Amino acid sequence: MNLQFKKPSSKTQKLMSKTALNPKIAHRIAPEITVAEENVKKITQHNHAKIVNSGNSAIMSVMNSINGPFIFPDQGAWSGLKKIANFLNQEYNLIPTEKGLIYPDLLEEYLNTQKVVPSALFLTSFAGYTGEQPIKELYDVCHQNGILLIEDASGSVGDVEKRLCNGTHTDVIIASTGSPKIVNVGNGGFISTNDPQILQKSAFLLKMLRADPITCAGMVQEIKNASSSLSKTIEACNFLKKNILTVFHKDKRGINVIVPSRDPKTDSYKLRQLINADGKSIITKCPLYDRVLEKAVCIEIKNLDAACLNKNTLVEIKEHVHNILF
Repeated sequence: MNLQFKKPSSKTQKLMSKTALNPKIAHRIAPEITVAEENVKKITQHNHAKIVNSGNSAIMSVMNSINGPFIFPDQGAWSGLKKIANFLNQEYNLIPTEKGLIYPDLLEEYLNTQKVVPSALFLTSFAGYTGEQPIKELYDVCHQNGILLIEDASGSVGDVEKRLCNGTHTDVIIASTGSPKIVNVGNGGFISTNDPQILQKSAFLLKMLRADPITCAGMVQEIKNASSSLSKTIEACNFLKKNILTVFHKDKRGINVIVPSRDPKTDSYKLRQLINADGKSIITKCPLYDRVLEKAVCIEIKNLDAACLNKNTLVEIKEHVHNILF
């Protein structure tokens, strides 16, 4: 099985190298930053965007602009949310979920129990990268209650169905463009919003955390590849979910596959010996806040180059999973 770990496309690498060798960068003449921000606005359909040096920098800048309390999912989101909120001394609460998924009625019931109205709900487009959140429906509930919806779209940039990473029903979109993300530059991140105050309140922080022109040049090219990369990854996960006996969120779109396991430590070890990409693991062991808080093994299809996601490869992955876990 010839699996390749996701890396920036050859065209992206050439553009980044060319930018790095441009002597104008030393004189702070860097149109790449403006071009990258325009590309982000186009793909998110927001009016304002800023490029930063990492996804965590994007989260920190947004949290710095909003007073808590925040709501985070009790599982299936980025663990950095809690760490950054603690660093900023921002209050947050965890909403109970269905293995990371938040449904509109669940959110309404939760809000009815709160004495203080939260300021914002932070979540990832895909719970645990495996189950699509009902973003539009959650946005409607949030706005009825005066709450901002902030979507971490690191795994959903370029959604052709426009249900995810879509600024028409998300107040703020944040994303990492590090490796191995859908916009796969190796580092960097972005923020987009229709509310300029979100960016203005953290203007000094954003200045310190801004990305370099090399990252921005790569981002421009990788955004062009995002829809194709995401679609192929979702299709591969759909195939595996359909053909693996038991998985979490079987009927939901996602970019990885999570399989229940009686012995995740042993099963993940055995799978790593059989399924890896360029010697790098694509297997994650649960319970894990970032995935699900149950005994399981994740196959991180999102970490693979879309070019290697053919049917023969996916069938072989399915057979290894069945032989070890069932």
